[in-house]
Amino acid sequence: MGRETGIAREQIANLHDYHSSRHFSAVERLALEYADRMTMTPVEVSDALFARMREHFNEAQLVELTASIAWENYRARFDHAFGIEAENFSEGTFCALPVRESGAVE
Repeated sequence: MGRETGIAREQIANLHDYHSSRHFSAVERLALEYADRMTMTPVEVSDALFARMREHFNEAQLVELTASIAWENYRARFDHAFGIEAENFSEGTFCALPVRESGAVE
């Protein structure tokens, strides 16, 4: 789906390194940082990060982006709780795994 909507193969391949990858714009890196922070347990979206988001996204865009991230987090956690695994529809491609922060406790 991502490639159909304009996400480059290089972006998918470098998603784990979005902070420094030349394949992402500054705004894309900001949105990915926001998604990372929303995905943490507990959620850690600082006021400073949200202020940076407001510099690039209007209110409607922030609501849509936040809702999309929250929905995907909900689906992932729901599926995980029930042991629902991938159906291999994307076999032959790859799925970027989240990068764990050093010292993170599981």
